[in-house]
Amino acid sequence: MVYVFARGFSQRGTLAVVCVGVGMLMLDIAVVNTALPSVARDLGAGLSGLQWVVDAYTLPLATLVLTAGVLADRLGRRRVFVAGLALFTAASLACALAPGIVLLDCARAVQGAGGALMFATALALLADAFREPRERAGALAAYGAAVGASFAIAPLLGGALTSWLGWRTIFLLNVPIGIAAVAATLRWARESRDPEPRRVDWRGQVTLTSGLFLLVLGLMRGNSDGWTSPVIVAELAAGVMGLASFVAVEQRASAPMLPLGLFRHRAFAGAQLAAFAISASFFALFFYSTLYLQEVLGLSAVKAGLAYLPGAVAMFVVSAAGARLAARVSAGTLVVAGLVCASAGMAALLVVGTDSSWALFLPGSVMALIGTGLFNPAVSALLLGAVSPRQTGLASGSGIAFRQAGLAIGIAAFGAFVPAGAAVGHGSPDAYVTGLHHAFAVGAAVAALGAVGVAVLIGVGAVRRPAARVVHVQPVAELS
Repeated sequence: MVYVFARGFSQRGTLAVVCVGVGMLMLDIAVVNTALPSVARDLGAGLSGLQWVVDAYTLPLATLVLTAGVLADRLGRRRVFVAGLALFTAASLACALAPGIVLLDCARAVQGAGGALMFATALALLADAFREPRERAGALAAYGAAVGASFAIAPLLGGALTSWLGWRTIFLLNVPIGIAAVAATLRWARESRDPEPRRVDWRGQVTLTSGLFLLVLGLMRGNSDGWTSPVIVAELAAGVMGLASFVAVEQRASAPMLPLGLFRHRAFAGAQLAAFAISASFFALFFYSTLYLQEVLGLSAVKAGLAYLPGAVAMFVVSAAGARLAARVSAGTLVVAGLVCASAGMAALLVVGTDSSWALFLPGSVMALIGTGLFNPAVSALLLGAVSPRQTGLASGSGIAFRQAGLAIGIAAFGAFVPAGAAVGHGSPDAYVTGLHHAFAVGAAVAALGAVGVAVLIGVGAVRRPAARVVHVQPVAELS
């Protein structure tokens, strides 16, 4: 009896610290959006500097999370999670104290590195704490709700803090929460590791980081330098070559950071496609839609945040119901439905204009956020179910890598449609809205294509197993 109580307490504690930690990460991806106009005015930043406030954070998340997963499997998942929390907390303090945009971007990059350590171990800690399928379903639903709700309420929280206390408080808030989370993790979370861990793939790390960085850099600078300029062409070509080199390295490596053989499993490949598609579309457009609310419609930071609140509530409710939905329909069905809703929501946002009421923004944003509520717990279940138990760190890391790569590339690519001056209030509102419409149309297409791809790879339909089972795919054998 005592053992059962202690185990349940430890499970709830682990779930709590994972949700708090990942919630902080998601907040810091999106919370800065409503603060960006204030950051631009205070630090004298243009659109490129503001884009790097987000991408300097997401790029380390995308490129380091796979290596972080290997380190977690080797050194201990709780230990690496705590290290990530500590680094993230220290970097948050540095962000709050940054005197200029360059130092802010650098501190954000360190934040992203700490976030990679945390993200790589989050699902692995949950998988170790919740081993029964029914319990794991509930934990994943709570995890998905924390991820989705944190991203959705971030604009409101960021707006309120920016309007009332200044943009630096959005980073200061992480400091006491991070310290408390470190203590709670050491108290409640159980240590786990892979008894036969892989080696760190340094060649893969270098090629992935350089390739993704150069690709994002070229996309971000294309408008200002000209898409046909030698520098931009060279950066984009080098980025593509770097990513191709990463694939070649992984094919030959004896211990690859991302075993390409896993993509022979359709559920694993479909989950990665889905993660990339939703991040490169709807989540990337958060950056530009929030600027639209403030710089075009003239809303204050807190009012811009309030515009997302109805969708945030709807998404939280849908995510929390994920466990019951997973008992009736397959994870693939939920992922496809989520992408379709997100695509429809972005298409509905094409009606907004330079003189629209903010209420016209609500239907599309609510629909898209409902889609993410369906999507988040289901894609987590697919990832965990597509690998063997000893590969949970790899599954968690790969999913986050594809999410953050999609976000970084999406933010950089959508900047090609939006005039830089208009984005920070110095250009034509009509030009900004026209560019935003193009971005919404492309985002809707990306999400729709992702839904089609997932449907082909995984399929849709009802669960073919007893309701107690949450994982709807067979584990992958150890592939390299």
